[in-house]
Order: sequence, then C-alpha cells, then structure tokens
Amino acid sequence: MTWTSFHRRGEVLRDVIASANRRRDGHLPLEVAGVAETFGDELSLLGALQLRWHTRLAGRIERELLAEPLELEDAVVAAWHATADELPGVRAVLDRERTAPRSPATSAAMAKATAKEHALLAMMAGRVSTPDDAAAHVGADIEDRARATYRPAQVAVAPPASLLGRLKAVVAA
Repeated sequence: MTWTSFHRRGEVLRDVIASANRRRDGHLPLEVAGVAETFGDELSLLGALQLRWHTRLAGRIERELLAEPLELEDAVVAAWHATADELPGVRAVLDRERTAPRSPATSAAMAKATAKEHALLAMMAGRVSTPDDAAAHVGADIEDRARATYRPAQVAVAPPASLLGRLKAVVAA
C-alpha cells in the first residue's frame, strides 16, 4: 500500500464512520464515495470498522484505568459506554452483522472479532489472565452488563445559523 492509498483509505473510512454515525440504522454504508475502490468488498470494510471499534474501545479502557478506579469492571463498562457514544453507527453496523451476517465468511469474522473483544473486556476488568474460552464467556457477561446499563448520549442539534436555514427548517417541519 502506498502512502497515498493509505491516506485515501483513512479518508474514506472516516466518511464511512460519519455516515454510519449519522444514520445509525446498522446498514453498512457502501454508497459512500470511494468505498468500492478503496476496500474492494464488504468484508474488508466491515473489518476496518471492527478494527476502529476495537482500538477505540481499548484506548478508552486504558484511559478509564489510568484514573485508578476501585472497581475495574465498572471502568471497563464505562469505557464501553463512552465508545458506544463516540461510534454509535459503527456499533449498530457491528451488532447487525453479528446477529444477521451477510455470508458465512462474515459470520466467521464477526465471531472471531467478538471473542477477541470479550477477552479484552474480561482481561482489562481483571477477571481473567489469559485470552481463552473462559475469558470470552466472562467478557460476554461484561458486555451484557454494559448493554443493559447503556443510555445513549443525547445528540444536540444545532439550530440553523441563517434566516434562510431557519425558514427551511420551519417549512420542513
């Protein structure tokens, strides 16, 4: 991959994430300009979204743990909540692909990614020490707790700045 293609891939991925976060419908945003040329297929795009989610979650967990919380699991759950607030559309896409995968390859990729995420959650919560099947089960319980206690952040809608924008908003309503 050339330096130019690396930057182009990053730009397209940012556009895909922005589209997914705006829509929040769980559909993979394949219509974004440059997706077909940059990622080639749906599984590659889904993998890039999964990697973005995982790295953002891992970073959030690290930041939460820097505060030296008394309850590690609470910190991990808080990090999951914060990441879900930052990437709500990405989380929706991953959830949809996890529950209704497009293909057997997608199903296998999502199962592997989910097991790795669960192991991360369990290990960072201090509940296990190795990323094995037990870690996946403990991590699944932590994710279930995070989902059960998650309250999405309210999205503030900025008022239209111009008179014309305000008129358009009134007419649209």
